[in-house]
Amino acid sequence: MSTMDVPCGLDGQPLLTPDVWQGTPAAAQAVIVLLAPLATVVPQLMHQVEGLHARVRELEARLGQNSSNSSRPPSSDPPQAPRRLASAPTGRARGGQPGHVAHQRPLVPPERVNQIVEHRPAHCAQCATPLSVTPLGALELEADFVPHQVTELPVVRALVTEHRLHRVTCPACGHATRAALPADIPTGAFGPRLQATVAVLSGQYRLSRRQVADLCGTVLDAPLAASSVDGLCQTTATALATPVAAVQATLLQAAVANADETRWPQAGQTQWLWVVVTGLVTVFTIAASRGSRVIKELLGEDYTGTLGSDRYAGYAWLDVAFRQVCWAHLKRDFVGLVDRGGAAQEVGTAALALVRDLFTVWHHFREGTLDRPGLQLAMEPVQAAFATVLDNGVRCPDAKAAGLCRSLDRLWPALWTFVDEDRVEPTNNVAERAIRPAVLWRKGSYGTQSDGGTRFVERLLTVTATCRQQGRSVLDYLTAVCTATQLGQPAPSLLPITA
Repeated sequence: MSTMDVPCGLDGQPLLTPDVWQGTPAAAQAVIVLLAPLATVVPQLMHQVEGLHARVRELEARLGQNSSNSSRPPSSDPPQAPRRLASAPTGRARGGQPGHVAHQRPLVPPERVNQIVEHRPAHCAQCATPLSVTPLGALELEADFVPHQVTELPVVRALVTEHRLHRVTCPACGHATRAALPADIPTGAFGPRLQATVAVLSGQYRLSRRQVADLCGTVLDAPLAASSVDGLCQTTATALATPVAAVQATLLQAAVANADETRWPQAGQTQWLWVVVTGLVTVFTIAASRGSRVIKELLGEDYTGTLGSDRYAGYAWLDVAFRQVCWAHLKRDFVGLVDRGGAAQEVGTAALALVRDLFTVWHHFREGTLDRPGLQLAMEPVQAAFATVLDNGVRCPDAKAAGLCRSLDRLWPALWTFVDEDRVEPTNNVAERAIRPAVLWRKGSYGTQSDGGTRFVERLLTVTATCRQQGRSVLDYLTAVCTATQLGQPAPSLLPITA
């Protein structure tokens, strides 16, 4: 048999030298020739199997995503998602425990009480003797009573004022003159407080236009059509344009801000609702893009404060020295690595242990048992250990785990801004909480249908959140805005006087 007859491997080279092949028994040669094709097929199949294993692992990881290991909201969790860990049973009965401080409804102050009704006993509870009130006994009785206050709503009927514009004929020239409305009378059919109430019901309590109309008719005795409700909402949104713009302008000088974004449907098209929270105000805006252009316009491209956010690429334009990455999001990412199993599980488990240490130290700082230098000192071993986890994770054979570790390595300074900077927190919870009412509004209304409806949403969300932040009444503020607008005056500022 010639050299060409020697079976070849994957590289095209003979499996055996001619001399060895010639010395191989014929039966063995037959087996080698029979199995030689497998030397090519088996490695190819093994490569395909490895690829399929990786794909299955990735698909299983996606299928297993829930609110505990990804950024998905809890409302999207499937039935098979793991339940949140419940506290271990203590064996105590439900309700208040012996020795706890009672929390009771406080009494309304005397100046707020509208009516006082005195109730005196007619007979002695022990011997049934009639009780007559003597002057001395009356004084004692007035000082010894138990107050029982009942709060009730009166029958609410909206005030309807009819302004009659008479026409009078001049006796000198015969010209008929019609009276004009005074400047302080609304030219429309509804007063400023009713307009503000409609805006609050729609914007703060997220009632539909028809629900607001029904409530006004049945509760306030102020019948409105759904179209009138929408018109009042649009008028209120227009009146809020200037004060909301002034609030948005303060973001440029904010020392610390937190931002988040979520989808917002408008007429079947996907828009994006953004929120930025500072220590003074909360601003919402709905834009057609999720790109960095929106947050740049809100904060300014030369923003030098500290921005707290997740790892979304839309915030990557800002230098890591001016960022704080949310550790709550990172915790979910690490849980996702654990759920992936394999090599990623080891990285995720080590990182989660350090996340627990981080929040333990942070809670001590928040409770006042650690000062700023103590926080910095206690974080040093956590930082060192986390750096080791990232170094090991970069070399992890699992691509997902290695990619996450490389990303966090690039963001390293933004992981620890809260350690050195005042008013910076390690999570983005303040923005997450602020955007929650918008998410509930979206679920109930399925978004908006026009630009006017979108402006109403973003401005009412801004006003509602900012007033709550400042301890102001939303209804009182909107009433002042509607009153000023109807009088042709500038709308009052949404910023506190100290701003």
